[in-house]
Amino acid sequence: MTVRPQLPERTPRVNGEPTALDGLLVVDFTRVVAGPACTQTLADFGAEVIKIENPDGGDDTRHYEHAEIGGESAAFLSLNRNKRGITLDFNNPAALEVARELIAKADVVVENFSGGVMKKFGLDYASVAPTNPRLIYCSISAYGRKGEFALRPGFDPITQAESGFMSLNGFPDGEPVRTGPPIVDMATGMSACNAILLALIARDRLGRGQQVEVALIDTAVSMTGFYGMAYLISGVNPGRFGNSPNGSPTVGVYQASDGPLYMACANDRLYRRLVVDVLARPDLVTDPRFAHRKNRTANREELRAIIASVFASDSLENWMAKMKKANIPVGYLRTVEEGFNAPEVRDRHRLSRIPHPTAGAVPNIETPLQMSLTPTVDPVAAPLLGEHTREVLQKTLGYDERRIAALAEAGAFGKTGNTA
Repeated sequence: MTVRPQLPERTPRVNGEPTALDGLLVVDFTRVVAGPACTQTLADFGAEVIKIENPDGGDDTRHYEHAEIGGESAAFLSLNRNKRGITLDFNNPAALEVARELIAKADVVVENFSGGVMKKFGLDYASVAPTNPRLIYCSISAYGRKGEFALRPGFDPITQAESGFMSLNGFPDGEPVRTGPPIVDMATGMSACNAILLALIARDRLGRGQQVEVALIDTAVSMTGFYGMAYLISGVNPGRFGNSPNGSPTVGVYQASDGPLYMACANDRLYRRLVVDVLARPDLVTDPRFAHRKNRTANREELRAIIASVFASDSLENWMAKMKKANIPVGYLRTVEEGFNAPEVRDRHRLSRIPHPTAGAVPNIETPLQMSLTPTVDPVAAPLLGEHTREVLQKTLGYDERRIAALAEAGAFGKTGNTA
């Protein structure tokens, strides 16, 4: 029987501490990964994020099947912390009027619909900017909002494949491999958050907002990094190197007698320390085949076999102790379970449990960002579908009970029960 990991309750923030984005109103039309990742960061640092969902099932990630607790999926919980959730049926004119009133009050709008959807409903930047010239309007898409491919749908693994990014992952004798986590989605969400913050700084100087755009394909291309730059300089198509970038024999996975380790000795200084102080093989420094990095790369298979045979002769813990003493970059090759329970992770206090209305408590993975003066808000679990509809309409838009009831009767929020 599988037992869920034991997690501590989160330590609350100090009373009275300011937040970085206090008073910022964000209207969030995003779903799936990239957009929600962006708006969650804004929410973590004090922005009021109102997540608008389709009443017929809501965000697609609510139904992802990785795991669930209290009727909520792991994917949705991981991407929608600290947001207030409402439902609006965009096919209902009354619901669209609510959306427009929220946008008119907003500092930031974030959307990642397919091309043309926001324009169809009169919620695109050109339609809403005249009534809110200070608005920052962020559009996230697969291929951008202009050009031949603007209307083409796309997802993280598609852009990994099409950009060349995927071709860099895997082993030389195997097919390209996508990353397990949706790395292009997550990086696009980070980029979108950066773009919004840049636009807010510009607004303070210029007095007006602007439209900003982030595309998955652009992110994927930029993430080819120095491999992409090397191609542009040399014209040589980079290949796959598995766990040893550039084929370096002293970077990658090695097997001790009882388990694996990952080592990264990428320069001559570290290599000398490794073979002399750890492996007790000074001949690997004097041998001209291995004396310098280029020589080692040219003779990598021979050197790797020698190093592998030495590592196989002793236990993992003995090698780890020797390498840490010699200050060699090395780590255990862990599973998620092992990594999440490792001291390097636990000592960072990034894992906790927080209250949830149907599950009692749910796991929480903190944002990796830390700020000394304006720390994150105390985390609130991702909202149930439509959980804050009534509260948002009352507090943000000033609607009275009669107007809320009329909207519900008109079907603006979808089925009954979406105005909690």
